[in-house]
Amino acid sequence: MEKAGKPLGPASIVKVAVASFIGTLIEYFDFFLFGTAAALVFNKIFFPNLNPLTGTMASFAAFGAAFVARPLGGIVFGHFGDRLGRKTMLVLSLSIVGVSTAGVGLLPTYEQAGLLSPALLVFCRLMQGIAIGGEWSGAVLMAVEHAPPRKRAFYGSWPQCGIPAGLVLATASFYCVQRLSPADMLSWGWRVPFVSSAVLVLIGLYIRLKIDETPAFSAVKERQQEARFPIAEVAKTAWRSLLITIFAMGASNILFYIATVFVLRYAPEHAGVSRDVALGAICAAAFVQVFTIPLAAMLADRFGRRTVLLSGSALTVLAAFPFFWLIDTGTVLGTFLALQLALPVLHACTYSPIASFVPEQFETRLRYTGSAIGYQVGGLLMSGPVPFVAAALIATYGASWPLALYIMLGGVLSLIAVGAARETYMVDIEDTTEHFESGSDSSDTSGLIRQPATD
Repeated sequence: MEKAGKPLGPASIVKVAVASFIGTLIEYFDFFLFGTAAALVFNKIFFPNLNPLTGTMASFAAFGAAFVARPLGGIVFGHFGDRLGRKTMLVLSLSIVGVSTAGVGLLPTYEQAGLLSPALLVFCRLMQGIAIGGEWSGAVLMAVEHAPPRKRAFYGSWPQCGIPAGLVLATASFYCVQRLSPADMLSWGWRVPFVSSAVLVLIGLYIRLKIDETPAFSAVKERQQEARFPIAEVAKTAWRSLLITIFAMGASNILFYIATVFVLRYAPEHAGVSRDVALGAICAAAFVQVFTIPLAAMLADRFGRRTVLLSGSALTVLAAFPFFWLIDTGTVLGTFLALQLALPVLHACTYSPIASFVPEQFETRLRYTGSAIGYQVGGLLMSGPVPFVAAALIATYGASWPLALYIMLGGVLSLIAVGAARETYMVDIEDTTEHFESGSDSSDTSGLIRQPATD
């Protein structure tokens, strides 16, 4: 076992990063399956007695239920992650999301069970949300706390890559089952991706059981410095970092869920683009993003987290209207270009550095709780309402300009939050307490604990 507090060698950190990537891929594959199904079939299966618009909004409300549960998961998993360790919580979160996702694929329809059917759907979604609430922080901390000092953003981006990779698998799965007849799709085809995800969960559990606890947390454990009530300490001593984390998510989250969930309904109904084209464009863009996320992370390691996040947020504000202009052309090329702009460029720049930016806002003993709650409350505010709000805006105004303004709002919120944050890319991951106590200005790096230029 590696000495506590020391980074791993290249082979070991790659193993940890791969484990974080695969586990996150599986969990977000399950998570996005629900989002895709909510856009395509759930209104017909679980809410058939509602009119099409109301049924769609009810499906998106069920999708958003997970975001309500995610902060609770962040609190629970964060508490025990800071008390017991990162690895244990990662194994538990993957187990819960696997059972709940397979359960969705086995649910009775409204015709078979009446109101019990949508109630069970929401319950499974809530369990997904609780598990995801602890997943992201655990996976990111495993990578970041194991990484060499000047490569934390790069290795932290590996679990970030698992998210678009999971989106690719989820979108591709539904693209395949849509080849079935409409009757077969609605009767059993939609269930196949949910039930088959159980196989991937077993693979992910096997991989995660093979990795060790992080050196940073092991050092806290050896010194017996674990926080007794992490959430209370975060609220008392790290509330500023918590607020920064929450609102830093605006640019990436609002854009992402409009581009990957709501576009599946907007493109066919308002731009005249077929659903197959929209699915294909999302899948292709998410695939490219798997490679642009680590590129953005490398820039964050070289120039700082704030520099990349501020640049990406500003670009998101500027590109909100062009994104919809491209989709509104109603062409295959325009749709593909819009999604390539949204995911591999804008979302990569605003999301990739978050994996290092957020954990570095908190000291080690509070890091799981602080990062989990901040990230998940940010998700609740900036992600969960997006499909619902977008559907309401398009129903009210019948045009894309309110959606573009919605994306711009997210970019502005991120600009303000990140602008108020301290730069931490040259701070020792185990010494952030001294950094925060120094009270240094966000643009002042003179008091930072600097790391060697080479690893």
